[in-house]
Amino acid sequence: MKKYISVLKRTKLFAGVGDDEIASMISCLGAKPCTYKKGEYVLRQGEHLSDIIVLIEGSLYIQTDDYWGNRSILGKIGVGETFGEAYASPESGAFPNDIVAVENSVVIFFNVRRIITVCSAACHFHTLVIQNMFFSISEKNRNLVRKLGHMSKRTTRDKLISYLSEESKKQNSVSFTIPFNRQQLADFLSVDRSAMSNELCKMRDEGLLEFEKNQFKLLSTHY
Repeated sequence: MKKYISVLKRTKLFAGVGDDEIASMISCLGAKPCTYKKGEYVLRQGEHLSDIIVLIEGSLYIQTDDYWGNRSILGKIGVGETFGEAYASPESGAFPNDIVAVENSVVIFFNVRRIITVCSAACHFHTLVIQNMFFSISEKNRNLVRKLGHMSKRTTRDKLISYLSEESKKQNSVSFTIPFNRQQLADFLSVDRSAMSNELCKMRDEGLLEFEKNQFKLLSTHY
């Protein structure tokens, strides 16, 4: 576990916590590292959680398939992010989605009860971890609201404009890279891939944007 300390220090859960403090907390929090190959499931729909999970290497998708096999990508989990918080309590029910490794990935499971129970010494760094977890949940709620904003648009073009505009603002540049390929972007926005690709080409021909694979540049032509 010691080899993961430098990575954990950069995660949102352990932000502001020093190396020595993280080392002393690892066993206390019931940390269990697990490795997953590309395409393997970290969690499957219907499973029950008692842990908070931190991604320390690779990348993961939150996705769901309907009865007929149609897939929707609900989000991407990057290094340093936590997931599972909302379903780690006994009353939360089963996990509603699948978590899949986009590439070879390493995650660490932390027992949620040990995280939220401050030790008798009331260590400052343990309190900080609880605070970080709260902030992480708040950030996820904000991300969900942003996605709902994209999804609420009526047309494929409006959804694309909403999403790409948000990414441009987030990366503070008119030129940016998105974390999805074409099929993944279509799944994320819940639109047909062919229709979305056609709309992107129309937007390019109208001078609204330029793109190459997952790299985009927004142009000044007004929509």
